[in-house]
Amino acid sequence: MKRLTILIFAILMVSAGLYFSVHQLSKSQGITTENTLNLYNWGDYIDPSLITAFEKETGYRVSYETFDSNEAMYTKIEQGGTAYDLAVPSEYMIQRMMKENLLIKLDHKKIKGLENIDEPFLDLSFDPGNNYSIPYFWGTLGIIYNDKFVSKEDIQHWDDLWQPKLRNNVMLIDGAREVLGLSLNSLGYSLNTKNTSELSTAAEKLDSLTPNVKAIVADEIKMYMIQEESSVAVTFSGEAAEMLSENEHLHYVIPEEGSNLWFDNFVIPKTAKNTEAAYAFINFMLEPEHAAQNAEYIGYSTPNKAAMKILPAEITEDKQFYPDSKTIENLEVYEDLGKHYIGRYNDLFLEFKMHRK
Repeated sequence: MKRLTILIFAILMVSAGLYFSVHQLSKSQGITTENTLNLYNWGDYIDPSLITAFEKETGYRVSYETFDSNEAMYTKIEQGGTAYDLAVPSEYMIQRMMKENLLIKLDHKKIKGLENIDEPFLDLSFDPGNNYSIPYFWGTLGIIYNDKFVSKEDIQHWDDLWQPKLRNNVMLIDGAREVLGLSLNSLGYSLNTKNTSELSTAAEKLDSLTPNVKAIVADEIKMYMIQEESSVAVTFSGEAAEMLSENEHLHYVIPEEGSNLWFDNFVIPKTAKNTEAAYAFINFMLEPEHAAQNAEYIGYSTPNKAAMKILPAEITEDKQFYPDSKTIENLEVYEDLGKHYIGRYNDLFLEFKMHRK
């Protein structure tokens, strides 16, 4: 027992020493809580040169970490292991984080440039009055196809993914709401349904898509489609924009029967240590020139109406990525369905993935 006590004490001392060393190293490099912004964002979701410009303009240093799903982001913030000053969740997750008191209510007096955001992107149902979030990007979920292998007429609806000639040629984004959602949409059901019968029917139909599914992946879809390793993929609009810029044979379609309309917004987590840096970054990104530069680099749609005036017409007039009001009317925003139903969606998606093996 005595040896065990000594061992535990030694481990604690080593840990304390390592923490002190890292802390001292950070201080020697000028990195402190006061001058550092801890930003938690999706991967490849900002022009790196804008971070450099922000650091130069404000004197803050940016510590940048990425996540690959709303759920992964939520878990890390909910556990509180890292004090992120700013994060970029999607609408349904913002709704959940608000309910669970994980976000700081924004002081609009500290926000400059909110008037640059177009009215349709403000005061939405998931955050009335934008008390907890500021719009960053928006977009859709759709189908990207290669005209060398399939024609435009062949890919216009979700049901087209089930065509026998697409056997082992469809790539899906790795997301429960997205994949189960395309099956729900194809049946005319809501993306936010809590109807057990509708969910079961959608899951059964999704299982019948298995022979056509080549892979269920995330960022890799871009590489596969650009290199023409698959004919068709389900992906987000911004990812599609990047693919189209690299391969002239690729096209993006939003099925007319409906799809997902999503919004990613800035939020300040409850555990933030440097809210002033967070406000400074929000204000920096609300500036029209910065928002326009970011939108052109990333490929996603900007809600910043002042930035829209700066962007080339070939971008803002492209209905694949800035759809008209008629198309948007058929789109649906994900809602926070609560732990029980989110768990149900995740379970059905996991069963679908297991059936492929």
